[in-house]
Amino acid sequence: MAVSTGTPSPAKPVRRARGEGQWALGHREPLNPNERSKKDDIGLNVRARIETIYAKGGFASIDPADLRGRFRWWGLYTQRKPGIDGGRTAVLEPHELDDEYFMLRVRVDGGQLDLRQLRAIANVSIKYGRDTADLTDRQNVQYHWIRVEDMPAIWEEIEGVGLSTTEACGDTPRVVLGSPVAGISTDEVLDGTPAIREIVDRFIGDPTLANLPRKFKSVVSWLPDVPYEANDISFLGVVHPEHGPGFDLWVGGGLSTNPMLAQRLGAWIPLDEIADVWVGVCKLFRDYGYRRLRSRARLKFLVADWGVEKFRSVLEQEFLGRALLDGPAPELPDRPIDHMGVHEQRDGLFYVGATPVVGRVTGTALAKLADIVEAHGSDRVRLTPHQKLLVLDVPADRVDSLVVALREIGLEANPSPIRRSTMACTGIEYCKLAIVETKAKAAEVVAHIEATGLVAPISVNVNGCPNACARTQIADIGLKGQLVPGPDGEMVEGYQIHLGGGLALAQGQQPGFGRKVRGLKTTALELPAYVERLTREYLAGRKDADEAFAEWVLRADEEVLR
Repeated sequence: MAVSTGTPSPAKPVRRARGEGQWALGHREPLNPNERSKKDDIGLNVRARIETIYAKGGFASIDPADLRGRFRWWGLYTQRKPGIDGGRTAVLEPHELDDEYFMLRVRVDGGQLDLRQLRAIANVSIKYGRDTADLTDRQNVQYHWIRVEDMPAIWEEIEGVGLSTTEACGDTPRVVLGSPVAGISTDEVLDGTPAIREIVDRFIGDPTLANLPRKFKSVVSWLPDVPYEANDISFLGVVHPEHGPGFDLWVGGGLSTNPMLAQRLGAWIPLDEIADVWVGVCKLFRDYGYRRLRSRARLKFLVADWGVEKFRSVLEQEFLGRALLDGPAPELPDRPIDHMGVHEQRDGLFYVGATPVVGRVTGTALAKLADIVEAHGSDRVRLTPHQKLLVLDVPADRVDSLVVALREIGLEANPSPIRRSTMACTGIEYCKLAIVETKAKAAEVVAHIEATGLVAPISVNVNGCPNACARTQIADIGLKGQLVPGPDGEMVEGYQIHLGGGLALAQGQQPGFGRKVRGLKTTALELPAYVERLTREYLAGRKDADEAFAEWVLRADEEVLR
């Protein structure tokens, strides 16, 4: 017979499933430093402090929580202090990496600029940014060397022409990408520009949408001339057999260290409902997105866990209050579209697409561009999501002189394939996250391949760290910056190499992140020679002139790729 001691056995603790920090499930407690900062004060509120305190007191007066957090809600990041090598990127504290200057992004939704806006962008660069200006792959313009003291004057200038830096960064709805030929293309059936404008006018700067789990990237485009599979939400043009032209809805794309491609929800959205569906998805992300771990906070993780069927059901039932219409998949063009060169518009005028080298321009060049555009009878310029630009509305008899004038300021309308298809992120020159240099190295690759006379349709994307701002995983040759062993065993700047990635931008293309060959790396010094060698191997080994680089890579021997 058992004898009781009178002392109950200690109860085993009940293990509760750890939540993901989803507001809709009651997980409101801040779960990481970023969430705590956002709970303390909404990022949008920092503008008043910039204008009334920091612009007067200078860099030393800035509260650290504002400096490395809330400033992003207005497009501002501290830039990297010069002279800090890539080996110390992840070792130094933020205040040790910070320079007393800022990178500033100006959002250009849909990539659309008129001449007043272009001149304002150029003027800010010249007056306040040491003549820096980069065209980004988000259709933004990015400055460097910006002082906090100058921000009130900068805002006055760019907002005076209808541009803004509102939510150009931060855990917010970022710039909305659009086709650079929206409204003028002979291939476009329905112009998505009204929806982009409605989204921006109604929702950008809305405090109820200014605390998302992470960034929220959007696309509205009839044509697949934008990276729609690499965004959180995309609306891509499609013709419904019963209801006519509209847009196909995609969600959950994103690259960085855990790349995922967007998935179709199978829903057809009419143009006048895009903004309502967009904000429904945005609110779903706000309420159900993961906030416990910042590394899992992008929408793509929720979509991957839920699947598209559940995602669409929750969107319809909880955020739209109605069912969406089913719709067909978009039809893709025969070939990818990049708009470089001379093309006729639907109105009989012409547009000219031209490229700088990897998006790098200057305020001086943009000011000259404005003069050139005006002298050729145009008032409109478009930025592309590939670090390039278009001049619209050019009369036929002015096209040739425009092409020549653009070349004189470093914008090439008849670029070599390598210049046409190479992109690079900011890199260690200014970025605190970067490990290696990117812009100058990518320009060196372009110059080297051009000097060889090799002509091959190969895209090269150069990134300074694993975050894939230059869309590393979806390039023919994607280069992720890291330190690698040099000839003498010392660690030097270099790149891990991804091969054969891409998106479905044309018929027959299979989207994917390409091939990783174990241990395939190159030093920065050897990079131009490596790209040349691989280009020659591709040209010699492809089945025919129509075999794409990505197809060749999949069947090539590893030794050929090294």
